[in-house]
Amino acid sequence: MGFKRAALTKAAEKALGSRDIPLDFDPYPIKTHSLEPNGGRMPYVNLGAVFGDLPEPGKAKDDAQRQYSHAKYMGAHCQGQKEISLEKIGPTIRSEHHGNIEFRRLSKEHGGVLKGELKRGMKERRLTVRECARIQTFPDDFQFVFKNEFGSVNSSQAYQIIGNAVPPLLGFNIAMRLQENWKRYFGKGR
Repeated sequence: MGFKRAALTKAAEKALGSRDIPLDFDPYPIKTHSLEPNGGRMPYVNLGAVFGDLPEPGKAKDDAQRQYSHAKYMGAHCQGQKEISLEKIGPTIRSEHHGNIEFRRLSKEHGGVLKGELKRGMKERRLTVRECARIQTFPDDFQFVFKNEFGSVNSSQAYQIIGNAVPPLLGFNIAMRLQENWKRYFGKGR
């Protein structure tokens, strides 16, 4: 994050230029969630909760939930060849995945551990566009896969858009933190 030095108050310039920025001048949001149990913060939201109400692609009405990369499993040594864990936080959604977005579910032969889902006949597949969008905190009414009179966006392009974007909740919380500290940074007259 960058600030124009000439616009800062003397106190803000000193605080933001220090090695250990004082908490009341820190432009980043205060941490609210933790991966550590009993860390004094709220628990993180795991992928099971994020995906809980999403139907499988074949049963979905949402185009973004129906679309996913059909890139084949290439072996654990390659990027994007892992199965996500429903008990953990989401993977990084890369803008340049070349179809190798992580797997929502791997088959037993490829090391899949979601045995209950596999027993119910759920197939090996990669994360859908909607699942990636939810990981990045986009609302479900935000459409990524479409065709209209101005052009179209396919699933591969949608993964790139999602991977390049600032997650909406992160952007919101940074903006709120800047608003909270505005007068501290720039003085009362601004």
